Amino acid sequence: MKPVVIAVAITGSVPRKKDNPAVPITPTEQVESTRQAYEVGATLVHIHVRNDDETPSSDPERFAAVQAGIAEQCPGMIIQFSTGGRGRDPGQRSSALYLRPNMASLSTGSVNFPTIVYDNHTSLVEDMAGKMKEFGIRPEIEIFDLSHLHGARRLADKGLMDEQPHIQFVMGVQNALPAEERLLDILLKEAKHLFPNCTWTAAGIGRHQAKVMDWALNRDADAVRTGLEDNIRIAKNRLAVSNAELVEHAVLAVERHGHRIATTEEARALLGCRSVAAAQSM
Repeated sequence: MKPVVIAVAITGSVPRKKDNPAVPITPTEQVESTRQAYEVGATLVHIHVRNDDETPSSDPERFAAVQAGIAEQCPGMIIQFSTGGRGRDPGQRSSALYLRPNMASLSTGSVNFPTIVYDNHTSLVEDMAGKMKEFGIRPEIEIFDLSHLHGARRLADKGLMDEQPHIQFVMGVQNALPAEERLLDILLKEAKHLFPNCTWTAAGIGRHQAKVMDWALNRDADAVRTGLEDNIRIAKNRLAVSNAELVEHAVLAVERHGHRIATTEEARALLGCRSVAAAQSM
């Protein structure tokens, strides 16, 4: 059976405790929520950090605290920092990369979001890609538009990333890519044309989470993504009680499609991250 990586996006920059009390905000809450998700099958964690008032933060000390806690309590789990820009100073989005997480998100172009323009100027993208390369961090390329794939191609052509990126198609953000199955086929075809050896996943936002996961698994995706960043509900009328509950649903989806959950070492090998032993020897 094909091993599939389950990524859990634990917090994000948008949901607040008033939306769902289970959203982890403090580093302690984030570590505990991740531990619970890891124990039921998550092998990659995507991390945003927050200030005490729940607003988005770029504070390297908060990233470091979450990173250290997860490394201790979730052996081998891939730790991925967000460099996303919603609510963050552009100049600070890469300020925690010196901590050398295994992976970091990298958006390669600008896009309309519900109330803002998510601005990713070419110079900013190239600067973040350069820092990821310098610190040995694997980028996850965030695709909100077809043109962003070509933005990634230009980075590779400039030597700022390799020919085997991990690509994530983000679907269902208002004003950006709709969650339409035919669009996933178009995106995937173009991704494989530009990067024949890429790995890939797809994230469905809000009510689209489960169906986008099914579309990805039907197409033999290397990973799936879940978590309270993207979706705070299990059903229309019920909030998720934890990130772990969302991961449990992802596990069932993977198994329903005839696949199995990747181990931490399989996940690292698949996504091009250092093995646990190699990472510990650095």
